[in-house]
Amino acid sequence: MCGLAGELRRDGVRADVSAVERMAATMRDRGPDDSGVWSRGPVALGHQRLKIIDLSAASGQPLVDPQSGLTGVFNGCIYNYRELREELQARGHRFFSSGDTEVVLKAYAQWGDDFVDHLIGMFAVAIVERDTGRLVLARDRLGIKPLYLAETPDRVRFASTLPALLAGGGVDTAIDPVALAHYLSFHSVVPAPRTILRGVGKLPPATVRTYEPDGRVTERVYWNPSFTRHPDRADWSDRDWQDALHESLTTAVRRRMVADVPVGVLLSGGLDSSLVVALLAEQGQRGLATFSIGFEAVGNREGDEFRYSDLVAAAFDTDHHQIRIATTDLVPPLEAAVAAMSEPMVSHDCVAFYLLSETVSEKLKVVQSGQGADEILGGYHWYPPLAGVDREHALDTYATAFFDRDAAGLARILDPGRLADGDPAREFVAAHFARPGAQTAVDAALRLDTSVMLVDDPVKRVDNMTMAHGLEARVPFLDHEFVELAATCPPELKLAQGGKGVLKEIGRRVLPGEVIDRPKGYFPVPGLTHLEGKVLDRVRDALHAPEARRRHLFRPEYVDALLADPNAELTPLNGNKLWQIGLLEMWLQSHAIA
Repeated sequence: MCGLAGELRRDGVRADVSAVERMAATMRDRGPDDSGVWSRGPVALGHQRLKIIDLSAASGQPLVDPQSGLTGVFNGCIYNYRELREELQARGHRFFSSGDTEVVLKAYAQWGDDFVDHLIGMFAVAIVERDTGRLVLARDRLGIKPLYLAETPDRVRFASTLPALLAGGGVDTAIDPVALAHYLSFHSVVPAPRTILRGVGKLPPATVRTYEPDGRVTERVYWNPSFTRHPDRADWSDRDWQDALHESLTTAVRRRMVADVPVGVLLSGGLDSSLVVALLAEQGQRGLATFSIGFEAVGNREGDEFRYSDLVAAAFDTDHHQIRIATTDLVPPLEAAVAAMSEPMVSHDCVAFYLLSETVSEKLKVVQSGQGADEILGGYHWYPPLAGVDREHALDTYATAFFDRDAAGLARILDPGRLADGDPAREFVAAHFARPGAQTAVDAALRLDTSVMLVDDPVKRVDNMTMAHGLEARVPFLDHEFVELAATCPPELKLAQGGKGVLKEIGRRVLPGEVIDRPKGYFPVPGLTHLEGKVLDRVRDALHAPEARRRHLFRPEYVDALLADPNAELTPLNGNKLWQIGLLEMWLQSHAIA
């Protein structure tokens, strides 16, 4: 788990090594243990390393393999690297390190662009061929590891974070009106390849992009799970599905214990993270370090779920740590969390994850987390209304439950010069729903949320906040084999018992009942869910700042109306609309976007 950066020149001059060094230096928090830069003609690579696997200098990056003529930088973890290493050794490859980065390079040497098909894990990688100058970029199937790009006719730059690209200079920082429409409509989700900035994109998940020496660029999507019923599983009973998913998830959590340092668990007390703890205990893990965070209550708004996490910790005798955050000024951690965001994200969970990671990183470098279960196994409230809805009306049902605004709503709040043509978010979702490979309306929504919303909201949130403290978060519910299996599971099994029914039945085998049948919870941050006091003042300051006035994104009368009654206007997902626009301005100002 690290930060990578690089540049490929397209104009015949040598790569700008100093720019790559500046880019990499911004990611020291992601990789505080080591750093390196490499260049050869038109290509330069930079890296910040967090030592998790093979703690020796042999796995330092950029990693140069003279035998294969390859140089690469890698961010992530390959959970099956030991098995792949044995297979590659049997094929004649010799290794000089014991880490997973070299396995990635040897896999490319053996299988070319198909190397990604052999990797089980989370990764973003850049590989340069010495003899041809070819550059290959790749991202994992579920987009767990980020990869941002800034392309011009003269060069291609790439990095693990968007701010790293800004540090390199020469980026078009104009606001992309289509991305802005997505942010304000699709609950802050801006699907790849766009970002909120016109000059920065992101490599989509499950994608290999190749830059050839002759200037050609090719791209391949290498994974696209089917959300349809599998004929070989047509006669499976409910119990068969529970057994299969239980076995697959057990494999997923076991894989994510691969490390040369201890691995803990972020334990919220909900079903998902509790099940991770239980499955690890089933496999003989003892003294597992677990961490829960809680805030002091504000008025009648609860700030912790310790009663549930304590139950799980006691049941499995974990080395449990309660992290209690006193009711103090939330503005400093809010500012820090915004600065750590590669893209603006409205969830107040970011602050909780930021503070949790800050404390956990003092004890560990690696944790497992429960993100992804709701998207994979139907845990959200907008899925049941889609059951029985024909595909023709599915878009309206989904949009009513999830979208923050339609095109008319955007026209009411945005300066006319900031409006995109049409209704980008609705058009995007309509196209996604219309694609083949999803059997029902529920399947279509699960596919959309798994491949888009999950990537560019919860997963990105966890990556940004944990890596701000050099903490690697692993997400077993996003094991691609588990996702493939779950995608074929009948929707009615997922939607049962108020959502995630099949997972709840698995939980009943190993968890206290109180954890399973509890109301759904989130990271509660009372001081942010209801805008008041210093946080409200900070939002007001951001929207009234000179930069905001010059940018003129929003109609002044709209901003004034929200500030006059800051908690009155909510999105269908109970998000605060004032917070949404204030957070965007805070992010732009934090990253010095003019």
